[in-house]
Order: sequence, then structure tokens, then C-alpha cells
Amino acid sequence: MSKSLSGMNVAEYLGEAGKQAWVIDDLAPGTKTRPVKRVGIIGAGTMGGGIAMNFATAEIPVTMVETRQEALDRGMKVMRGNYQRSADKGRFPQAEVDARMGRITGSLDMNDLADCDLIIEAVFEDMDVKKGVFTKLDAICKPGAILGTNSSGLDIDAIAAMTKRPQDVIGLHFFSPANVMKLLEIVRADHTADDVVATSMEVARKINKVAVMAGVCPGFVGNRILRARQMQANKLLYKGVMPWDIDAAINVFGFKMGPYQMSDLAGLDIGWSKGATTANPIRDALCELDRRGQKTGAGYYDYDEARNRTPSKVTEQVIREVTGADPSTMTQAEITETLIYPMINEAVKILEDNKAQRASDIDVIWINGYGWPQDKGGPMFYGDTVGAKAVLARMEIVGAEDPDFAPAETLKKLAAEGGSFLDLDLGGLKTAGTEARKAG
Repeated sequence: MSKSLSGMNVAEYLGEAGKQAWVIDDLAPGTKTRPVKRVGIIGAGTMGGGIAMNFATAEIPVTMVETRQEALDRGMKVMRGNYQRSADKGRFPQAEVDARMGRITGSLDMNDLADCDLIIEAVFEDMDVKKGVFTKLDAICKPGAILGTNSSGLDIDAIAAMTKRPQDVIGLHFFSPANVMKLLEIVRADHTADDVVATSMEVARKINKVAVMAGVCPGFVGNRILRARQMQANKLLYKGVMPWDIDAAINVFGFKMGPYQMSDLAGLDIGWSKGATTANPIRDALCELDRRGQKTGAGYYDYDEARNRTPSKVTEQVIREVTGADPSTMTQAEITETLIYPMINEAVKILEDNKAQRASDIDVIWINGYGWPQDKGGPMFYGDTVGAKAVLARMEIVGAEDPDFAPAETLKKLAAEGGSFLDLDLGGLKTAGTEARKAG
């Protein structure tokens, strides 16, 4: 049982929360780890290359597999460039560039993964593609090899079902750029073995990550909460709130980038093709105007040659035409509550669904993976700062408009009876195999 973290100042809290995140509550006593002497990475793109660098830096040999030589060469070139820039900045000796790259072996043949102890799939985020990869891995990999997927939110149980060894399958959700970002969401599926979980946590330490365990659900912990914020941001556009007003509220709260600043940076055309009609008609309309983000000099914002952004009259007109909404009179405080409080509510629902071990783990994820402002401690810590009654009041308004955002039952109880978000104990992370593991 984790000790109470409520009442601590934010620095003390984050220190203790970080320690507790490493503790896996229901591992069988005496669980040993599996040896990981060679790692396989499938995919040499941004994610695969970044993941590979973590292991090469930790002096663990890597076999990287791609389907095309040009993709493999490009991935190798990017990794070397990343290492070279670090060496040029004096972070390590120049000789280390060749030493680290020497630990990465490229291949176009998945059979070369046969001797790897841990294989991490980092291919396109598509269920059919990932199922195909794991079907092949099941036939190729040696007994006892750990099969990890870097999925950011797909059903890992469905992926594991493609193998005859679901006990060896686990989610290893790295954050981009994976060679820089500290967070690693370790996602336990229904049949994931105790020693696979323990080994994954040990590997995370070796490659200098902050590891937090999560359960299988759409988006796991981090992206599930992010989706709640993004959905509310999109709803605000239909109330006449402009993207720069939404981003300003998030910036003032303490995030370095708001949702539309981030969209412009990433590119609005991710998942979009010309003529497509998606669930986001505002984005579709902007892309049709070739406003696809910073790379085209215009997205939600206008950009100058130095990529400085300014609010766009074109975007404002597009939003007015698509939504038909009059200009909003919402205050910045109301915008902030509408964006942030649903994140707290969704975090409580994650605990109710037993997809996180403890409330503080959620905060560790958001601090280390999503840029939540340190001085606000994370969604759960901040929930205690503003109080359950305030969160509930806003969620009753938001939930009345969309049942998917109805207040969590536990939120209602906290508001009525008192208590701390950080002290919530709703049973911890459970999978279909939890009771069997405890019994066995």
C-alpha cells in the first residue's frame, strides 16, 4: 500500500511520486528478470531510431530491421547526426559517436531478430500492420524473448492474441523524440507475465527512462487524458472560441505549447489526404487551403519566414463558416477550466477502470511525457489544489452537453464527502490475469 502523498508541497510530492511509480504492487514475490543482452527494433523511422539510440547509449547491442534499404540508410544517418550534434556540444567524446553507432546493426530481414532477447515494434500505428508484425515475430523469435509494441494506444491484448506466447507481449510506449523524452509507459496486457513486467522496468532503468505502468484501454493513461482535453478544445471552436484563445489559456496555465500550436508544429495533414472528409471539418478545410502547419507557412496560425506565429484572419473565417458560431464571450478562466477539469475527471475514470496503479502515477506520466507544468504537480495534485467541488461544478456543465464527459462517480463522492484525489485507492491496476497471478 502506497503512503499518502496529500499535503506535501509540490517538490516533495513529485519526488515521492516518482519513487512510487517504480513499485509494481502485485508482482509475485521473488520474481526474477530475464536477461536482455541484445535488442531488436522494427522500424528505422523517428520512433524506431530514437528507441535504438537509448539502447546503444546504454551499451546494449541493437539489430534494427527495415523493409527498404533507403529507409534503413536514412534512419542510420539521422541517428549518427543526433549523436554527432551531442558530441559537438561536448556531452560526450567524439569517439563515442562511432562507438554507439557500432552497436547498431541494420538489416532488411526479420529473421535476424531470432537471437534477440527483447524486440520492440515501432511501425505505423495501424492495428492490421502491427498484427502482421507480431504474427511474424511469433514464428521467428526464440522462446522467452520479450515482444514489445510501441503502440500509443491500440489494444495490446488483440496484438498479443496473434502469438502463441501472449505472456511474453507487453506495451513499451516511448515518447517522441524517444532518445530525449524521459517517459516510458509500460502497458501490462491481460496475459503479460510477471517477469516480463519486472524485466521491462529493469530495462527502463538501464536506458535512463522514467517508467510508469498502465493498463490496456484506448490511449492507455497519458493519451486517454490528452484526448479528453483535445475533444474539449475542438468543442470550444464550435462555441466561437478561437485557437489562439485556447492556446493562450493553456500557455498561461503553464504548458509551453497549446493544442493548436502543437498541431501546427506536427502538421495538420497527419491522417488526412486531399479531398478527405474526417471527423474534423475545420482541419479538413484548412488543409484544402494548403494551410497544413508550420511547414507550409500557415495552419491554424500564420507564420513568417522565422516561423513566428500570429493569429490568422483566414482561419477565423474558416471556423466561422464551418461552425456558424458567434464570437465567444468566455473568459480565459472558463476556457482553462473547460480544458483542464475534464483531464482530472478522465484521470479519475482511469482509476475507476483500474488502468493505473495509483493516482500519483498519472501525475508522473503527465509531468514527464506531456509537459504538465511542474509547479502544478500533475492532474491529480492540481485537482486537490482546486478541490473536487470546483471540478464537479465544471464537469456538470460539460457533461450536460456530452454524456461522454459526465462526472465520474468517484468525483461526485469526493465533492460530497471530502477527501483527496491523491489518496484515491480504487483497487489499483487490474487485468484479466490479476487474480490468477495472485493465486499462483
